[in-house]
Amino acid sequence: MSDSGSSLVPRVSFACPALCLAPLPPPSLPPTLRDVDVPPLFRDRFVRSGYRPVGVAWRCYVLSLFQIHNETVNVWSPLLAAVCVAMRFTMFAVLQGGGILGFRLQGPEGQGFSVDASSLPLVLYAVSAVTHLSCSAGAHLLQSHSDPAHHSLVFLDCVGVAVYQYGCALALCVYTPDSTWKQSMLGQVFLPAAAVLAWLSSATCCWVELHFHQQHPLHRKLCQVMPMGAAYLLNISPVAHRLATCSWPSGAALPLHVLQVVLFPLSAFFFSCPIPECFAPGLFDFIGRSHQLFHILLAVCTLVQQEALFQDFLWRRPAVLREFGEAWLLMACASFPCLMVCCGVTAHAGWRRRRG
Repeated sequence: MSDSGSSLVPRVSFACPALCLAPLPPPSLPPTLRDVDVPPLFRDRFVRSGYRPVGVAWRCYVLSLFQIHNETVNVWSPLLAAVCVAMRFTMFAVLQGGGILGFRLQGPEGQGFSVDASSLPLVLYAVSAVTHLSCSAGAHLLQSHSDPAHHSLVFLDCVGVAVYQYGCALALCVYTPDSTWKQSMLGQVFLPAAAVLAWLSSATCCWVELHFHQQHPLHRKLCQVMPMGAAYLLNISPVAHRLATCSWPSGAALPLHVLQVVLFPLSAFFFSCPIPECFAPGLFDFIGRSHQLFHILLAVCTLVQQEALFQDFLWRRPAVLREFGEAWLLMACASFPCLMVCCGVTAHAGWRRRRG
């Protein structure tokens, strides 16, 4: 009787269910494809393999950050550069102190804030560099999802390029030039001209995306390179003038400026010319092709330029407010978000036209 009664008592198990102990399966990503297996919009000239399939879940493109495909280098090089720019700027801000972030405490009790206008252009430069590099990495990571996503992300990348161009122009205008360049006609119209050329670069790149693709490679590259080249020649003019006159008081920033002047045209060359993949189609699909070299060189150029601006900032900071005036600096910095809005509106108009 007791045996039969005990058999009716439910047994309680304290063992963990098998589901709790089983490891989660690793996320599976679709394999890469040949160029003939993806639509023409997503193909690059002389690149035969390594394409991600179009139209799969967004999660797959995000996770493809850790997958080997033909955009891996194009994603990681600007992404790592953006992290390095942000970390290096943070270290510089902490070590230098005294309002390097554009704001500082004031008053005998340390209460209240005031804007440190002399450091704001450097802050905006760092913001522009991180914005540009992040937009570039995001565009290359996600653009294979669909036709609308491709065009939207390219437009976003164009805005990032324009923002970076103007951020460079603003910082170089304040920290790098000497008095001779500032008093010249070019120095007087520098910032307005830089803003116009930055917007024109963004608008032209969006227009190219609407009208040309790989079937018109020469027209496409010419329309992209010409406004960017004009903006670069303008932006680098204060550096070129000082290199020509050798008017740096110390040699700390001089080699850095020389290096950035060398690196940017070299990166532009690889952006414009499909070398070396044109000589061996398919051999440089995953590493070594021109657009990857362009991103690597541009990332290094950005890091070198930031270091050069740090040196110029430390040298010029005591005289910046006296030479430019706080009102002029604040107005010049206020033009930065205005340019961002103008470029964003232009890109949005292009996106709406593409959808229509």
